[in-house]
Parts: sequence; C-alpha cells; structure tokens
Amino acid sequence: MDKKEFYWFREKLQRTQKEMAQLLGTSLKAIESYEQGWRNIPDQVERQIFFLLAIKMEGGKRNAPCWETRHCNPEMRKNCPAWEFKMGHLCWFINGTICQGKPQASWKQKTDLCRKCKIFKSLMHAWGLPGEQRASNGK
Repeated sequence: MDKKEFYWFREKLQRTQKEMAQLLGTSLKAIESYEQGWRNIPDQVERQIFFLLAIKMEGGKRNAPCWETRHCNPEMRKNCPAWEFKMGHLCWFINGTICQGKPQASWKQKTDLCRKCKIFKSLMHAWGLPGEQRASNGK
C-alpha cells in the first residue's frame, strides 16, 4: 500500500487522521508519516484497513465464496482455512489460504497474489479504488 492508497482508504472510511490513528491503534504522527510517504505502511495496518472497509462496505451482501468462484477441488477446500472458517468472502484476509495450490509464506506474497485475483478485484471495484492507485510499496 502506498501513501495515495492509504489516504484514499482513510477518506473512504470517513476518518480524520486522529480518528484513523485511534481506529488503527497507532499514533497521529504515524498516520501523518504514512500519508507523507516518510514511513512505509506496515502489513498489519494495510490488512486492518482492508478488513474494516470490507466490513463497512459489505452491507449484509456477500459475494459467492472464493472456493466457488475459483472452482477449488475438494482437497484444496479441505486444506484451506477460508473454507474451514466459511470465510470465502474474506479469503484475502486469512493467512494460509490455499491459492494457486499452496499457502503463501508472507502477507506481501499473499496480497501480491490477491490483488490479481477476481475475488479481491471485485472488492476493489466495489470500493471504487482506481487501478493505478493499487501499487505496492515494496513491503
């Protein structure tokens, strides 16, 4: 997540910098630093922002579970935490999901993969996030 994307998400959540700091359990200075590009946005902050926005924007409507959309076979489903916890609409949030045949080793690997997946892309589209703002910050 880069500074433009962070700012865009904060605005979408309708939070001031101070409110965003409280929501994320961090300091106001950290929020300012993220938006100025002085500090990289930590993985856990990116993950929490995605989660909060997904819950806020969901409005009781859920897309089809990832295992149906991606046509996962029974063996993949059995080994995947998204299926185990019946969280196919939040598969991108759950570490250890079985995407492309194996779990991803880190949040960076997972989000790089998820940002190319139609499940996550549909969320980004629903949020109205322009594609050019979705660049990774190299974390």
